[in-house]
Amino acid sequence: MCSDQPPARIGPETERLVHRAFTIADAAAFLTLNGNPAVMRFTGEPLISSLDEAREAIAAYPDFDVVGFGRWACVLKRTQRVIGFCGLKYLPDLDAVDVGYRFLPEYWGQGLATEACNASLRYGFETLGLDEVIALVLPANGASIRVLEKVGMRMQGETMYDGQRTLRFAKQAAGLESEAAGE
Repeated sequence: MCSDQPPARIGPETERLVHRAFTIADAAAFLTLNGNPAVMRFTGEPLISSLDEAREAIAAYPDFDVVGFGRWACVLKRTQRVIGFCGLKYLPDLDAVDVGYRFLPEYWGQGLATEACNASLRYGFETLGLDEVIALVLPANGASIRVLEKVGMRMQGETMYDGQRTLRFAKQAAGLESEAAGE
């Protein structure tokens, strides 16, 4: 999937969050997020363990240039602190666009993941013109499952991804009209 649109390094803005691409200046925040075992528990990804590794991961992130969108840093407006990420990722092996998010534990339970996820879904449907967005979640990640349900995603079943059994959730663009109509 290649995009004809310019890279969306600035994402949606919500009441409490600004979504923008990570920069090298965010390396310490990226390390704090992706080096935290509690945050990474359900990701299936290794912990980031150094500032150099964080800088390399940010510099090597191809999605904005390759497909025109990606996972944005979530900046809390009131403090201007990077507190997590949320956004869209094209998964070529599934030929699908996935919404994903991670937040620092001190920001869990405040509705920020739901707010960010809703904004990312709307961006995907309204700005990018996507027909469907999926989410893959490990079955034990109850908090993430609740976020997906709150934003109107529906479980479609189980699938193997990156060698792990995951639950596949999906939301179609057509679902936006019925939500707006209050159905």
